[in-house]
Amino acid sequence: MQRTSPPAPTGRLARTGRRPDPGLPVPPYWARRLTAAMPGGVAPEPSGGGAAVRAAAAGYWERRGLATDAADIIAAPGAEPLLLALLAVVGGDVVLARPAAAWQAPLVRTAGRRTAAVQTPAVGGGAPDPFALLEAVHRARAEGAHPRVLLMAAADDPSGTVTPPELLHEVCEAAEQCGLLLVSDETYADTVHRPHETVLLTPAETLPTRTVVVTDLCAALAPPSWPVAVARFPATEEGSRLRDAVADRCAALRAVLPQPVGAAAAYALAESDEVRARRADATRLHAALGAAAHEAVTRAGALCRPPEAGFHLYADLGPLRHALAAAGVTDAPTLEAALTARLGHPVTGGHHFGDDIAALRVRIDTGPLHGDDAAQRGAALGSPYPLELPHVAAAVSRLGAAVAGLVAGGA
Repeated sequence: MQRTSPPAPTGRLARTGRRPDPGLPVPPYWARRLTAAMPGGVAPEPSGGGAAVRAAAAGYWERRGLATDAADIIAAPGAEPLLLALLAVVGGDVVLARPAAAWQAPLVRTAGRRTAAVQTPAVGGGAPDPFALLEAVHRARAEGAHPRVLLMAAADDPSGTVTPPELLHEVCEAAEQCGLLLVSDETYADTVHRPHETVLLTPAETLPTRTVVVTDLCAALAPPSWPVAVARFPATEEGSRLRDAVADRCAALRAVLPQPVGAAAAYALAESDEVRARRADATRLHAALGAAAHEAVTRAGALCRPPEAGFHLYADLGPLRHALAAAGVTDAPTLEAALTARLGHPVTGGHHFGDDIAALRVRIDTGPLHGDDAAQRGAALGSPYPLELPHVAAAVSRLGAAVAGLVAGGA
């Protein structure tokens, strides 16, 4: 159990906290709505978001079975400023899963908080082991730390897997026993590859009075170049107090949406037929490329859980350590550099996610496999059989060859 923040990773990827690349063109509805709102000016929306985007976000969660009032919502330009404002208001230290999204630990350090890292179980998802969570919080408090927040994601970056419902229930029970506020990052909830087969449970269903849900629209509803996120606070007196305080802190940070972005986000969150159709096409593409990438890297000898959500997978090349060492690949940074050079686009070593730097783990984004330009990516998105497109098939082949080539180079 890691009870204090590790040294910050160095290098460009560490500085950016890069999220997975969805590899998609800008949604037509987003560009259209953004442009239509421009003549009204680019003045900021009220702190926490205007009435339209908050009402749309409430409806978004209502359709997912969570009764929500617009008054319980905050909108901001991305999940990062939302979390920064929340940590400033709540105080105390933060428990993270290990591995966790690359942006989370640096942001917690920016807030001046310490972290306790708790390993995720082998079954998948971004929730920590519940028994290890209890032990970690107990030890941290015995050593003078003050953990008050558990930040987790049932649909996970970096692994692209989903926490089983029974495990999530146990994690919520452990968080409640420890008196933690649970912050559920549900950015990838709308990217589950087989939504009729995979059960994705939100902690807000199990622990409604102690869960803040955060969803960044960059994964499924908005282009990453226009950051926008929404947060849902508990419908309690304490939840309202927390929501108002976070909105005030967002105002102080100038973390507010421009009006055109708020208008586009409101349309996306309302989930019209065209928004749902676009999301369905994207999910189909992500599922196909995730399965193909998984087959390519495991055929080359890596260990990897099949991705269930998102557009990324987390490969462990530990079984190939001997051959890779002969090729000069001995840890996560050298693996990251070698695969990035062979593929021509970034991959992210496991050390950025809090994993042991000596472990040969790497997150591979499947978005770059869709194509090199908007035309190729649009063709992949619109095809019912994207793996049959020559440029997609070639990209998947290069991925497998890159891993196999590293092994062969050290053989």
